[in-house]
Amino acid sequence: MRSSLLFTGLISLAIAVWPSRQQRTSSSLVGSWELVTFESRDSAGAISHPLGKRPKGILIYGSDGRVAVQLFDPNRPRFVSGDRAAGTEVEIRAAFNGSFAYYGHYSVDTLHGTISHRVEGASFPNWIGTEFIRHYRVDRNARGERLSLTTTPQVVAGRRIVTALVWERAP
Repeated sequence: MRSSLLFTGLISLAIAVWPSRQQRTSSSLVGSWELVTFESRDSAGAISHPLGKRPKGILIYGSDGRVAVQLFDPNRPRFVSGDRAAGTEVEIRAAFNGSFAYYGHYSVDTLHGTISHRVEGASFPNWIGTEFIRHYRVDRNARGERLSLTTTPQVVAGRRIVTALVWERAP
């Protein structure tokens, strides 16, 4: 009986301390990241820049497992009226298509090199309640750290694409 309890206790301890492949966060990702590049590649190999060649954006991974993302094309046309509620249809479409944002929770799968963003709120309502899986890699160079995120294949504007984003750790 005593050896059975000892064995059960050891098994419980091993399970409790055994590293999980699905971690809540990763210390190498925690912090703020600024967008460097955002490009999409379709199945024929054609590359596009959905937010222009010099997009802007911020990605924040909290140590509490929260994620927030904002991306935009800095060359979107300004609204002539200066009133965000009084734009023309063309201005509103350009503003919507040239930016997006979402927030939620994230978890890291170090075994597969993926990170999951579970979306709780988004500028595109259809994303709410979904999960984005990204392959990730963190590299260090003389300028600092770079984070590369690559999407799984997705359909956008009727085309099957994979999107790659490169981020630099914010100072």
